[in-house]
Amino acid sequence: MEFFADIDFTPQRVSVILMLVAFVATFLITRGITRRIRSQRLVDARADADAGAAEGRADEGGRKVVRDIEIGGVHIHHQVWGLLLMLVSGMLQFAFEPSSPWLQITAVMFGIGAALVLDEFALWLHLDDVYWSSAGGKSVDAVLATACVMTLLLLGYGPLGISTTEIDDAPLAIPLIIAVNMTLVVITVMKGKIVMAAIGFFFPLLTLIGAIRLARVPSWWAGRRYETRPGKRQKALEREERTRRRITRIRLALGGAPDPS
Repeated sequence: MEFFADIDFTPQRVSVILMLVAFVATFLITRGITRRIRSQRLVDARADADAGAAEGRADEGGRKVVRDIEIGGVHIHHQVWGLLLMLVSGMLQFAFEPSSPWLQITAVMFGIGAALVLDEFALWLHLDDVYWSSAGGKSVDAVLATACVMTLLLLGYGPLGISTTEIDDAPLAIPLIIAVNMTLVVITVMKGKIVMAAIGFFFPLLTLIGAIRLARVPSWWAGRRYETRPGKRQKALEREERTRRRITRIRLALGGAPDPS
């Protein structure tokens, strides 16, 4: 409890707390709903293959509680509603700079919108509906990275390891610190370690580790630097296999199993 006693719960920090809670809760609820919809779709597919498919569909359709939203025959992905929420909350912030409680309300709106958008991160990354494919696991990675960044903001960490007091105390050293830390972030991204780079943007020691260690395969760094170094490439492949097993367990637990390819 002493830790919480030392935290200054300003309106801005309370807003970050509410944004983080809304973000995590919305992601978990959304995944629960989409998994339910997929389960219903599988039931319908089995009913189609059955001799009494017509009656089976009618009965099942009457019991459906959740389903995809369609307007004019077009499936509206939930990232659309998320984008609208983020746009509205952002415009309200810029236009009115609201105080409490509207500051906290817009923070919740932004958290909900961000979760809806990033839950379909893989779709707008690939420009294809890969939600239930193995590539759809990238959405879970994006959500985890964003949740970590929000947590670091809540704990008071500044971007690139710089705080406002340090800017006032050492203005000449700040550009050099920013340049070094940003270089580490870029190298970490080039090595394919996106989550580590996102966290390291606030905690540079992590990007130092990411920049020194072997790159993931495939990644830009591995493709350019390991092609002529078979020994290093083999080590990277062995580490990648272990890393993927851990990532897959996390993705399955949070996002659900992908459809069979």
